[in-house]
Amino acid sequence: MHKLGQWAEELAHQYLCKQGLLPVERNYRCKTGEIDLIMLDGKILVFVEVRYRKNQRYGGSMASIDIRKQQKILTVATSYLQKYGDQQCRFDVVLVDGVVEKPQLNWIADAFRAE
Repeated sequence: MHKLGQWAEELAHQYLCKQGLLPVERNYRCKTGEIDLIMLDGKILVFVEVRYRKNQRYGGSMASIDIRKQQKILTVATSYLQKYGDQQCRFDVVLVDGVVEKPQLNWIADAFRAE
């Protein structure tokens, strides 16, 4: 499963680069968790969560980004911003569904916000 996650992250990374985003960091880790991709969209820092699901049995990839997961991403992003400087940011999600041979990719910009 870990290899599929890495594959999905690479697929998302390549896709976002083709959309004009610039890579900043991959797999940023701190004591509270990890963010898959950090990229720049113009001057906006984008924290990207990548989710892969082979099938929709448990609601697919979007269902896996519940409020608890969002809070964890927000906590890690806050840690990153405190360490590297506060700037305008947003939270995107890249959903990868289906089989490896024919994946369906869905990029949701500004998928959730800090409340």
